[in-house]
Amino acid sequence: MTDFYQFSINSLQGQPIEFDAFRGKVVLLVNTASQCGLTPQYEGLQNLHEAYASQGLVIIGFPCNQFRNQEPGNAAEISNNCLINYGVDFTITEKIEVNGGNHHPIFEHLKRVLPGTLGNNIKWNFTKFLIGRDGEPIKRFAPITKPEAIESYIQKALHAS
Repeated sequence: MTDFYQFSINSLQGQPIEFDAFRGKVVLLVNTASQCGLTPQYEGLQNLHEAYASQGLVIIGFPCNQFRNQEPGNAAEISNNCLINYGVDFTITEKIEVNGGNHHPIFEHLKRVLPGTLGNNIKWNFTKFLIGRDGEPIKRFAPITKPEAIESYIQKALHAS
């Protein structure tokens, strides 16, 4: 079985992010886009980050341009949109792909462990994956599931031993 903690990626600023640093944390991974009808979910994600980071929640946004070119910007443009429009200060990675031959390996792992209702592919921006403190994927949430609707799952994961 693939270990969640073996993965790594670069931040939007090009700095390495080793998932091993998240041992003992609850992690929410979200593929994001700044020009999507669901983009206002950044605000809800930021609210979760502010409410639960001190308890061990880590939120990671993965910008992706695979769905109707809704994340066309470069790193500076993505960063400015997240910060200026939504006040985001949780981790944002480099732009990646979540489906197809060039997908990032973390999404191959997540899609295999938590397949979607209609197959394994990511269907749209703002698909969310919740990972427990032990590195085991807990649940996959649809793009239209608002961040506040998963708060109870986050609370449960944070309080699990």
